[in-house]
Amino acid sequence: MAEGYKGDVDVRTCWQALAGEPDSFLVDVRTHAEWSYVGLPDLQAIGRAPVLIEWQSYPSMAVAPDFAERLAEAVTQAGGSTQSSLYFLCRSGVRSIAGAVAATRAGFANSYNVLDGFEGPPDEEAHRGRLAGWKAAGLPWSQR
Repeated sequence: MAEGYKGDVDVRTCWQALAGEPDSFLVDVRTHAEWSYVGLPDLQAIGRAPVLIEWQSYPSMAVAPDFAERLAEAVTQAGGSTQSSLYFLCRSGVRSIAGAVAATRAGFANSYNVLDGFEGPPDEEAHRGRLAGWKAAGLPWSQR
């Protein structure tokens, strides 16, 4: 077990879990701006949709004080419970750790961080989405 949450998984392990475990959810904790301008994981091929809950809100980037409450409501509405497997995703894997820790503290025992997030680290040209993460792995995604 990682410090304060269940553990870390790579993006392909996350995809396989979402495809094979009906009681699992992808929780994207990025901002509305990131969802709109950078893109979203597209789970339609496996009959799913990501749970979208900001960890921090742009432009203040203050941590959402009601994150755990909004998470619990969204997971419950989607048919999940505190025993569901939650896979937290952000841009590069930092905010998602914070989300997984907060979820664990709120009683969600199976909270995982998705390593390298949606875009991963910047490459030598300072561009994200090429070295690691959801996009670089060629997993489905879309832009609104």
